[in-house]
This record gives sequence, structure tokens and C-alpha cells, in this order.
Amino acid sequence: MLFVSLAVTAAFVIFEAVAGFRAGSLALLSDAGHNFTDAFALLLAAIGVYLETRPADHIKTYGYERAGVLVAFVNAIILVALAGFLIYESYVRLRDPRPVAEMTMIVVAGVGLAVNLGIAFGIGKGHDLNLRAAWMHMMGDAASSAGIIAGAIAIRLTGWVKIDPVLSLLIALGIVWSAWGIIKDALNILLEGLPKGLKLADVLRDVGTVQGVIDVHDLHIWSIGTEAHALSCHVLIEDMPPSSSDSILRSINQVLCDRFHIHHTTIQFEHTRCALADAPCTEVRRAQLQ
Repeated sequence: MLFVSLAVTAAFVIFEAVAGFRAGSLALLSDAGHNFTDAFALLLAAIGVYLETRPADHIKTYGYERAGVLVAFVNAIILVALAGFLIYESYVRLRDPRPVAEMTMIVVAGVGLAVNLGIAFGIGKGHDLNLRAAWMHMMGDAASSAGIIAGAIAIRLTGWVKIDPVLSLLIALGIVWSAWGIIKDALNILLEGLPKGLKLADVLRDVGTVQGVIDVHDLHIWSIGTEAHALSCHVLIEDMPPSSSDSILRSINQVLCDRFHIHHTTIQFEHTRCALADAPCTEVRRAQLQ
């Protein structure tokens, strides 16, 4: 679906750019530029989807799930750069407005609206950050096309040609707004921040309620990919053989899986009350043995 969408988008970019030049419409040219980045976004999304499906190996032991996140981040940065260019061009055109062909704007934008909505429906929003970025590109263009249609009608009724650069400016601001959420989520994953929607205090509290758990500390939670989360922590329990503590471990993992959708865990059991920080327990144990 992504490659079909890429071909359709690329063809429409050429059509809209030519029509934009002939109509003298900055809004159409801006939308053509936005659609061009959409074509690139779809190509990156396809590459990201391919990389995400690659299995882990002896070098990339977590696999390639973050490839899609990195692609989404690059995608959003390109959008912001494009928006900056459109804002500048809109400013220039506001100072020197030019006549536009309203009917051409309406027809081309109508085709663009149908194309972008069709591709967005085919991709689906989903939860994958990479595909979400591509979906946002398509929906942003659909909104731009609808705005161009409304603006062209307004120009035809009022004769106020400054509506065209105003539309271009609004499209640019909409691009920045849609890109910011992607940038923020991608950076959080790339910098190994707490996964979106999780609260550290809630995880500590729920793991602490598991029978046999005395204390939980040195807790870290991060995202491997858009939906895959990992956790590591130290858990203080009573001194007991591994065969007895296995049931505690299973209960903790069940809580993490059912309540927080965390499936990859590294849990270290401690049987001695050391400082509740990252300090090792060796000195405490040595003192007890003496």
C-alpha cells in the first residue's frame, strides 16, 4: 500500500505543481511542495516498515524497531523546514499580491483532497509512530486542499487575492503543528525517556503490591520501538532460594504485562537492605560476614 501511495502522490505532485504555476497560486505551489515531502515521507515510511520487521542479530540485539522512529523524526524535521520556506514565501506574496486562477485552484485542490483522503484511509492512523507520521502528512495535505477550495471560492466572490498567501501561511502553520507531536514523541523514544502514557510512580506502586516484594528501586523504563517497552529494576525480597523466588518473578512480570504492556524485563533480586540507589551491595554483605 505504501508504494502504491508513493506512486499516486508523486504523480499528483507533478500535476499540482504545473497547475500552480499556470494559475499563479502560491497556495497550490505550497501544497505541491507539501505533497512532494509526502512522497518522500511515504518512501521513508516504507523503508522504516521494512527495517522494523528485520530480526535481532548479534550486533543489533534489540532488533531494528527504532529505525521506524528515526524515520518519523527525520520526516517531521523535513516538514518543519518546508514550513519555514512557505512562511517566508507567504510573507513575500502578502507584500506583493498577484492575481490567481480560482477555478484551477478549486479543481486541482478537489483532486488533491480525494487523493490524500484515499491514501490516509489506506494507511490507517494506527499506533506505529512511523506510519502515524505518514498518516499525518496525508491528513495535513487533505486539510490544505480543503482550505484551498474554500479560499478559491472566497477569492472568486470577493476578489481579494491576498487570501492565496494567507492560505499558504495557514498551511505552513498547520504543518508545524502536525510535525511537533511527531518530533516530541520520537525524541522521547530516541533519548530513552519514560514511554508515553506511563507514570513511574504507578509502576513502582503496583510492583510493590506483589506478594513477597519488600521494596523496588533503581527502576528504569524505556521504549525499544513505538510500542515495545523495556524495564529494568532491583527488587528487595526475603532471603530465599531461587526456586522459591521464581513465583515472585512471575507475578511481577504478569503485573507489568497486564497493566503496563511491558514485556521485556530485567529484574534483579536483592536479599540484603542496601542503600536504595545504584550503589552495589558488596560492602554491606562483606560487613555482615565479618
